[in-house]
Amino acid sequence: MDQTLSDPPSDPQSDQAHALAAEFAALRDRVGRVILGQANLVERLLIALLADGHLLVEGAPGLAKTTAIKQLALGLEGDFHRIQFTPDLLPADLTGTEIYRPNDGTFRFDRGPIFHNLLLADEVNRAPAKVQSALLEAMGERQVTVGRETYPLPRLFLVMATQNPIEQEGTYPLPEAQLDRFLMHVRVDYPDGATERAILHLNRDEALREGPEAAGVRLSQASIFAARRAIFGLYMAPEVEDYLVHLVMATRRPLEYAADLGGWLRFGASPRATLALDRCSRARAWLGGRDYVSPEDLQSVAPDVLRHRVLLSYEAEAEGKHPDDFIAALLARVPAP
Repeated sequence: MDQTLSDPPSDPQSDQAHALAAEFAALRDRVGRVILGQANLVERLLIALLADGHLLVEGAPGLAKTTAIKQLALGLEGDFHRIQFTPDLLPADLTGTEIYRPNDGTFRFDRGPIFHNLLLADEVNRAPAKVQSALLEAMGERQVTVGRETYPLPRLFLVMATQNPIEQEGTYPLPEAQLDRFLMHVRVDYPDGATERAILHLNRDEALREGPEAAGVRLSQASIFAARRAIFGLYMAPEVEDYLVHLVMATRRPLEYAADLGGWLRFGASPRATLALDRCSRARAWLGGRDYVSPEDLQSVAPDVLRHRVLLSYEAEAEGKHPDDFIAALLARVPAP
């Protein structure tokens, strides 16, 4: 008599992990079909979503920075709001304000746009310092205080702030200490010729379409929180962890790692950089379908994590050096495991 062997029982945790990975892969593909030539920006958005951090994106106008966060919002279970930062903006325009109710003589708090899940702070460097501080405080503390009351922000809360590097007249640059609140500082550049042609064809197809495409399945907040827990379950070898710490320590004491880096910096990266490198490298590894963190993950995210957290010396600036030059030299000199 033939015997039929039954299939081995499936592992619920493994099934859930594959389902989560498939959901994020679908989200990446969905955003990537619209945001052409900016694969790095799309990946950084997903890393920020997984690592529970915020992005500062710098690039010339027209490089799909605004469209990218909009497309991400369309694929998520949550609400989205865009606010244009201008020199006359007030903190209350961002956080909200208390409205007097004459019928009972009380005040009611009218929530501002910061109480959305995804917030696009467009041209953040055009608003004065008090508005920037209101935004960065909310990013760091995940709450807003108005008068005597404190209001918590949504558990899923991601800010993507943009700034234009071309026009600096009438802007208020973000102080270096406040830049540290951003998980990553991402720079976007122009696409190549082939991608430019693909963008042209995509735009024509959109113009010919009679109506908007169906929204499709949206990634739930429960899946996002489950994926955030999953990335901390990835294995990081002690040697890779040491490499992570050495990268940050080398920004504070560069002479211990290379004699020619000694005069480059005035200030190195804070402990926030260590935490950001850990979370971002784990998120990148998870998105890559691996259950461990490699040195390549750290090297990939290090420029975006560190470029706004190191302050060059006056001598280095006078020689025309940039933070990216220091980070490239750092990665070349700190030995990887």
